[in-house]
Amino acid sequence: MRASFHHNSTWATLLFAVSVTCSNARAEVALTIYNQNFAVVRDVVSLDLKAGLNQVNFAEATAFLEPSSVILRDPADRHAFQVLEQNYRADPVSQELLLALNEGKTIDFESIRQENGQTKREKVPGKIVRSGYLAGLQPIIETDDKLRFGLPGQPIFPTLGEDTILKPSLHWVIETKSPAKFDAEVSYVTGNMRWEADYNLVFPERGNLLDMVGWVTMENESGRAFEQARIKLMAGDVNKIQSLSFGRRVAGSGGGGGGGAPPVTEKSFDEYHLYTLERPATLRDREKKQVEFVRAAEVKSTVTYVYDGAQTAPDQVWYVDGLHTEPQYGVQSNKKVWVFREFTNSAANHLGLPLPKGRIRFYRRDTNGQMEFTGENVIEHTPRNELVRLITGTAFDLVGERKQDSLKLNLTRMPNSTVAVDPATGLPLPSSAADSTPPFIDESFTITLRNHKSEAVDIRVVEHLCRWTTWEIKEKSSDYSKIDAQTIEFPLHLKPDSEQSLVYTVHYWW
Repeated sequence: MRASFHHNSTWATLLFAVSVTCSNARAEVALTIYNQNFAVVRDVVSLDLKAGLNQVNFAEATAFLEPSSVILRDPADRHAFQVLEQNYRADPVSQELLLALNEGKTIDFESIRQENGQTKREKVPGKIVRSGYLAGLQPIIETDDKLRFGLPGQPIFPTLGEDTILKPSLHWVIETKSPAKFDAEVSYVTGNMRWEADYNLVFPERGNLLDMVGWVTMENESGRAFEQARIKLMAGDVNKIQSLSFGRRVAGSGGGGGGGAPPVTEKSFDEYHLYTLERPATLRDREKKQVEFVRAAEVKSTVTYVYDGAQTAPDQVWYVDGLHTEPQYGVQSNKKVWVFREFTNSAANHLGLPLPKGRIRFYRRDTNGQMEFTGENVIEHTPRNELVRLITGTAFDLVGERKQDSLKLNLTRMPNSTVAVDPATGLPLPSSAADSTPPFIDESFTITLRNHKSEAVDIRVVEHLCRWTTWEIKEKSSDYSKIDAQTIEFPLHLKPDSEQSLVYTVHYWW
């Protein structure tokens, strides 16, 4: 905060304390929620400061506020003041807290019992020997010169006490040279608020044109309700240090769519994307609220079948140093053919809105028009004009088999049969690595695919050349493409109700 004066002993002798209770304009509350379980809250508090010291209480904080993140300022930058002290209290009054505040005292406990069909109430005095509040232990109560664990009844407290609060609160000691009355802005970071995206993709009975509806789900577990707040959602992986667990008393220092305007608008912000709800919304404590943010129709998509016969899950890393010479390494057969769904997130494809990370659910309409669930997956943050590629499951009517036909291992360096001779002496020259055959592995596979569908399919057969980094395909029955340093892919076209095989031999050396 800007301060236009210096604190000195002369001025300090003229200070006097004033207690101020600040109010906030609820309609001005703004939230920026991150999908990493935290949010930034911006609130408005009306301050009426007197010259000197002012005690200010703000009782609209959350229960998971980070005290060191609090900023109290004059948004118009017209009034000079200084926050000398800030205290954060997140222990609202409760039965457990009042037991702790009355520890060592004797209070009444009301017990209820049934006698002859009637409810009898009686008060039993008991001394609170231990409340157990801070340690999480059972309370100990002394009644009739005997100790008991647990409460003998409902405690009746004489008063709240001066050291209790009803809601999580901030307390400031503010110093100002001259009186000032203005609306200040308080902002802070709070935990236990999050949002996530969910997408529902619906396909017709036949075909690959899909309809998409995207929702944002906001969840508030911060301990405070936000009435008619302006809400923004930040998408992206923001670097955030894990907050420490604070005690109960902590002091800190100062795209597509239908008619009308879309309910959520998007823009780039720094290295992230910011989604703004166009209407104020009330987000209550322990509430989940959903808002539609994307709706698109007739999005073109394609289905791709992938047979990765040497593994049981897609995208598994196969090369492991030290195992490449084991005869059975990488030869296990998987019969499943994976189903991938792909579509481009572009304006030409009726999308083009940066899609935040979230779950995608796939549905297809049956002959009677009802939607049936056909799979789900998760997408990462996807910019405009990028391809979305997701696994939806495995194909029921497509089966693959992978079999190792032969394996030849030579693990030692072998000299060549031709020996070089020194013409001057007639003696054999010393052999070198260049004059010998390096260690090698030759391995052959047969891969068979069967199509039990009533239509033709194209299957991409993926092979992981996992035994070494230097390799060459010596023989092959079909053409292939090199995907990366240790992955190749064979395209196969299978007619309806047909079977097709491919064979290849790979030569490794080192």
